[in-house]
Amino acid sequence: MRHYAWLLAAASTCALAAAAQAQEITIATVNNGDMIRMQGLTSEFNAAHPDIRVNWVTLEENILRERVTTDIATGGGQYDIMTIGNYEVPIWGKQGWLTPLEFGEAYDADDLLPAIRGGLTIDDNLYAAPFYGESAMIMYRTDLFEAAGVEMPENPTWEQIADAARKVADRSADVNGMCLRGKAGWGENMAFLTATSNSFGARWFDENWKPQFDQPEWKATLDYYLSLMADAGPPGASSNGFNENLALFNSGKCGMWIDATVAASFVTGKDSTVADKVGFALAPDNGLGKRGNWLWAWSLAIPAGTQKNDAAQKFVGWATSKQYTALVAEKEGWANVPPGTRTSLYENAEYAKVPFAKMTLDSINSADPTKPTVKPVPYVGVQFVAIPEFAGIATTVGQIFSAALAGEKTSDEALAEAQAAATREMTRAGYIK
Repeated sequence: MRHYAWLLAAASTCALAAAAQAQEITIATVNNGDMIRMQGLTSEFNAAHPDIRVNWVTLEENILRERVTTDIATGGGQYDIMTIGNYEVPIWGKQGWLTPLEFGEAYDADDLLPAIRGGLTIDDNLYAAPFYGESAMIMYRTDLFEAAGVEMPENPTWEQIADAARKVADRSADVNGMCLRGKAGWGENMAFLTATSNSFGARWFDENWKPQFDQPEWKATLDYYLSLMADAGPPGASSNGFNENLALFNSGKCGMWIDATVAASFVTGKDSTVADKVGFALAPDNGLGKRGNWLWAWSLAIPAGTQKNDAAQKFVGWATSKQYTALVAEKEGWANVPPGTRTSLYENAEYAKVPFAKMTLDSINSADPTKPTVKPVPYVGVQFVAIPEFAGIATTVGQIFSAALAGEKTSDEALAEAQAAATREMTRAGYIK
């Protein structure tokens, strides 16, 4: 008995020692469904890596961007892994703020979709690994379209979409014809409006970096948006971002929603009351050669200042691997795996059966960050401009346009304010004299 007791005591001591030696990594991430699912599956990572503990900091999108930007710019060191996108990665990587990722052959980095991998690579080094990739597309209620006698065109125009939204809307039944982002933020309402403006022939800056909000293309974009939302949008739309519109759509209150392709698994999932009544279509255009869709990848990156690089590399490699995709498929079905990152996923016969798989890939491949606009521009980026100053300028413009949506100012007033704000900041930054 004494011998047995000694063994128990020794085992307990070893377990305590292992726990004491476990390294804790802190991950900052966005409160989107796929990220929340990843947190739920972290026990699988823990089982394979008992020497690593994972601490999650989950934040609303605008707050996440603000906090991780402040932390990495000041060397705060709060996070060992950050969830960022293809706007931040090239800028921060060139600043020396990110650690290059080092994965073995089994990770198969060459399997990453070229459109996604390109935005996360600097000098042939991968500086962030995509957890999921997305573009934008139309999600619509097939039953409401049928009841209204409306058909979704194969290649819809903005005019056709506006007409359909007004016909489908039934505010007496709490059904809005169109749900669109209105919440202020460079990655919220301005992601949608910038991508939309591309298809209207607009651009943020001309070849000499002069802001273009005083041009007719931006006027047409904002007038269209404000008019459509006034006629067919939900009340309080200026407060609605991705998650708020997802909740509206899933509860049956949107006839149409134009937003991230990643939403497809949620509007057809177990939490949607209209899961069996959803159709998908390409983002609209105006016949000018550009659609109103974007290109984004929520990706995991490691700050250069972390003291826990090895542990962080292991987690990033696990969470963005083929094995993680297979794990989600096993636990929750192929429709719920993180989309838009790997070629092999779209070559998988089981995933090909998912109704939105091809539409997502087609939308991603149709977005060209090197030629995002109808007219020539000096920048790259589809729904953003890949310069450090953009986040601040677009946040200000987003607040102005959100106020216009709330009825606090006219379209003309909003555009004049946006032009003045952008001109002031670009002059201050030395882009224009």
